[in-house]
Amino acid sequence: MSNLPKIAWIGLGIMGSPMAENLIKAGYAVTGYTLEADKLDRLAAAGGTAAASIAEAVREADVVITMVPASPQVEAIAYGPDGILENARHGALLIDMSSITPQTSIDLAAKAAAKGIRVLDAPVSGGEAGAVEAVLSIMVGGEQADFDAAKPLFEALGKTIVRCGPHGSGQTVKAANQLIVAVNIQACAEAVVFLEKSGVDLGAALDVLGGGLAGSTVLARKKENFLSRDFAPGFRIDLHHKDMGIVTDAARNVGAALPVGAVVANLVASLRAQGDGGLDHSALLRGVERLSGHSAGA
Repeated sequence: MSNLPKIAWIGLGIMGSPMAENLIKAGYAVTGYTLEADKLDRLAAAGGTAAASIAEAVREADVVITMVPASPQVEAIAYGPDGILENARHGALLIDMSSITPQTSIDLAAKAAAKGIRVLDAPVSGGEAGAVEAVLSIMVGGEQADFDAAKPLFEALGKTIVRCGPHGSGQTVKAANQLIVAVNIQACAEAVVFLEKSGVDLGAALDVLGGGLAGSTVLARKKENFLSRDFAPGFRIDLHHKDMGIVTDAARNVGAALPVGAVVANLVASLRAQGDGGLDHSALLRGVERLSGHSAGA
């Protein structure tokens, strides 16, 4: 029998499925619940256990991990008679790895404490590839002792693991991350169209840019998307639109100006309004192409 804590995993989407599978590979017993039956089948095929409800998944768990799209979904799975707080055992650790508003995380921690449940907010960066490769950056808010207890588990999921402060701090840092990523993708997209309209070999140009000060994780991860115009979702425009709403609202609350971020937030919203919300966020390139009257190879 393993001495590792028993894990309940709620939310098995693009990120959640490979992350849960990495915990199974690391020797953890993982019981999962999600709304899609095929995702439960995938978990079972990887060696996990499929549950029929949230209550069933969390009842015997030492650690409950959630990875769902946004604050409303976190609240839906956490609260109410069928939710996590009413069914998890006293003393359990709830780790929410979703990207939500800092205030939602703060409120969840307070309500969970009243039930004897500890909470960490631990959003991640790295996209689908980072989740699959277990090299995510994990930014954590909560008590130091709870972070220390969860560290071995985090190490099965990521490479850069940092406690950023009290409850909500992880989400605040994730909001800043999403701001930087969106602005970076937009800059790369503009460069791609500029280079192509100038008749430059795009592959060669991106190679040399990647080796200089313009190089970034975004450019390295998204270069092939730009070259092939393959926008299969690793991280959907819909979700980045949600995140840009989080960061612009949070910045307004603390009096921080986001002059460039506000423009990019509008460009993300525009792309979503044009029907591209289900595409990868590298599809910001499509918006620049439309503004420039450009198509690949033109």
